[in-house]
Amino acid sequence: MISRRCLCTAASRPWLFIGLGNPGDKYRGTRHNVGFDMIDAFAESQGISMDTVHCKALFGQGFIDDAPVILAKPQTYMNLSGVSTGPLAAYYKLPLNRVLVFHDDMGLPCGVLRLQPKGGHGSHNGLKSVIHHFRGNMEFARLRIGIGRPPGQMDPKAFLLQKFNVTARDRIDTALKEGVGALKLVLYKGLAESMRYFNQEQKYKHIRWQTLPT
Repeated sequence: MISRRCLCTAASRPWLFIGLGNPGDKYRGTRHNVGFDMIDAFAESQGISMDTVHCKALFGQGFIDDAPVILAKPQTYMNLSGVSTGPLAAYYKLPLNRVLVFHDDMGLPCGVLRLQPKGGHGSHNGLKSVIHHFRGNMEFARLRIGIGRPPGQMDPKAFLLQKFNVTARDRIDTALKEGVGALKLVLYKGLAESMRYFNQEQKYKHIRWQTLPT
């Protein structure tokens, strides 16, 4: 178990990985739930059970080699994600530079990932709620998971709540595997070094996929 108390050195302080999404079978596999998918992929790959409820989130914790990590999927519905996220970071006395939020992003092509050290909410209601419950502080890292843009005049809200077609699902599943590798790199090497390496790789994937259909 990871101690609640703030550990002495930054190197041994846990990372808090939070995936954003909506609970329940109705939303499983939808574009808006790729943050949950990323948490599940990471937890499964590392043998971490997500069967505890803590601070209104499905919760798991463990060590990747010697690096402590806490995983959470808020169960408060997307627009209230911060109701769970804020108390979790406070409970473990974690500074925001040890928090990494995974979320869907229409600003990236489907299946393209981006690590960022901070940023705004980009009209993402889950991020808005997280920022609100961090008292307006935006200095937390994000793993942006590209889902592409709605086709034609489609309502973005309807697009977010749709399931992926076969091609897009295949891209997302590939991205989740790549994301697991990136997250392990964050635990081993820290965020800055991981961003340099991982974002460069994703940049070229972006260019390759620009002309392909979503």
